[in-house]
Amino acid sequence: MCRSIKTLRPPVIPEEATEEEIRAAALQYVRKVSGFRAPAAHNREAFDRAVEEIAASTARLLDSLEVRGAART
Repeated sequence: MCRSIKTLRPPVIPEEATEEEIRAAALQYVRKVSGFRAPAAHNREAFDRAVEEIAASTARLLDSLEVRGAART
């Protein structure tokens, strides 16, 4: 998988991941899977929609994880 995607949960990072960090990870994932760094105009909508859907799924995942030994705010 894409090595530039970092772990976005405590204790790997000191605080909860920001929306910007989540979107950056989603963008890296979509770039890797699609093979496009930047899609052609005719693929832009599908590319952007995938980034948004993956970012939303990632945010839900991080919100629902229970990390043992980590204080939850």
